[in-house]
Amino acid sequence: MSFESLGLMAELVSAVSDKGYSEPTPIQKQAIPTILEGRDLMGGAQTGTGKTAGFTLPLLQRLMEMQAERPPQQGRRPIRALVLTPTRELAAQVSDSVHAYGHHLPLKSTVVFGGVSINPQKQKLIRGVDILVATPGRLLDLVGQRAADLSKVDILVLDEADRMLDMGFIHDIRKVLALLPKQKQTLLFSATFSDEIKKLSNTLLHNPALIEVARRNAATETVTQVVHPVDKARKRELLSFLIGSNNWQQVLVFMRTKHGCNKLVKQLAGDGITGAAIHGNKSQGARTKALADFKAGKVRVLVATDIAARGIDIDQLPHVVNYELPNIAEDYVHRIGRTGRAGNEGEAMSLVCVDELKLLKDIEKLIKRDIPKDVIDGFEPDLSIKPEPIQRGRGGQQRSGGSNRRPQRSRNGGGQQGRSGNRSNNRSRNAA
Repeated sequence: MSFESLGLMAELVSAVSDKGYSEPTPIQKQAIPTILEGRDLMGGAQTGTGKTAGFTLPLLQRLMEMQAERPPQQGRRPIRALVLTPTRELAAQVSDSVHAYGHHLPLKSTVVFGGVSINPQKQKLIRGVDILVATPGRLLDLVGQRAADLSKVDILVLDEADRMLDMGFIHDIRKVLALLPKQKQTLLFSATFSDEIKKLSNTLLHNPALIEVARRNAATETVTQVVHPVDKARKRELLSFLIGSNNWQQVLVFMRTKHGCNKLVKQLAGDGITGAAIHGNKSQGARTKALADFKAGKVRVLVATDIAARGIDIDQLPHVVNYELPNIAEDYVHRIGRTGRAGNEGEAMSLVCVDELKLLKDIEKLIKRDIPKDVIDGFEPDLSIKPEPIQRGRGGQQRSGGSNRRPQRSRNGGGQQGRSGNRSNNRSRNAA
C-alpha cells in the first residue's frame, strides 16, 4: 500500500517521498483515511509506530481542503489546528514533522513551550499561524497575554494524552478546552487507555473511531530484553564495561533522578566515556544541545529521566539501558520503546540490584513474560547484601519495589505546570 492510495494529495506524497518513506505503517494506514473523513479519533500507539506522521499528514490536508471551501479572510491568520504535547522535546519533534510534511503547502506553523523566552513566540503568533504546537502551560501564558486566540480552531490533537495526565496537566487541558469551539475535529493519542483517559475521551470526543496498533502495555517485539544482576555499588563499573567491551557508540541510559543523571555523566567521563544529561534542571538550550550532540555522535551516552526523555525521537537507536528500574512498571515499556522503532531491531538491558527485585517482578507481570537473566563474569552480585528502601525521585521513600501507584505531583513541579505569577520560570526549573 502506498501513501497516495490513502487519499493524500500530491504535495504531501511528495513530502513523504522527500523523507525517504515509501510505505505507511499500520497506524498510518488506519488513521490517515479516518482523519481525512473528518471523524474524531482515539488512537492507541506506542512510540516508534509512525503516529506523528499519522496525524500530521491528514491534518495538513484537512486544513487545505477547509481553506479552499471558505472565502479569503482579511487580517491575521487564525490558529486553525492546535497540537498539545506534554514536553518540550515532543513539541519540537511534532513541529519538525509539520514543517517537513507541509513544505510544499502555503501553511504557516510554529511551536511554543516553556523554558525559553516568550517574546519571540508572541511575535510569531501575532504575525499569524495556521498550526500551533504547544505545551499546555506556555499556551495558557500566551493566551493570558492575548497573543494566542483559540476561537477559530478546527482541529485539536492531544498527543501522548496519558503522559499529560500523569504530569498533572488535566486542569490546564480543561482551561484550554474551554477556549476552543465546540464544533471541531478532535484526535486523541495515548500509549495506554487508562480509566482517566477513557473519562477524558468521553467528554471530549464525538463518536470517535478507535484505532489501537499495539497491545496495551506490550513491550515491543523487536527489542531484545535482558537483565544483568549486579550490586548497586558496581552498576557504573558494569555499565562502563558493557559500553567499552561491546564498543557501543550510542546508548540511552535511564535513571530515576536529575542528580543521579549528572553524577553518572561525571563518573563515565572519568572512565573516558563521553556523555550528556537531559532533565528538567537543564535549560532548554542545554537539553537541545545534548540531544543534538547525541544524535550526531559527539557523545556516546545520553543519560535521562523518564519525563525528559519523552518525545526523544532517534532513528535506529541500538541500545537502551535501565541503570535504575522505574518505580512505575509502565514506564519500563515507554523506556525500551525508544529502541526497536519502526521495525528496526534494538537491545534493552536492565542493571538490577537486590533493592529492585520487586520492581522487576512488577515489570514482568505487566509484560506477561520473564526477562532473561545474565550475570556478567566478574560482576556477580553479593547474595549477602540485604535490600534497602528505594529513594523516590522527589526525596520520598517506598518499600523495595513498592506499588505501581504513581506519586502525586505538586502543582509547581514537573513539566510546564506551575501556575504562579512567575510560572514560566518555575516550569523551566522544575520540569523533570
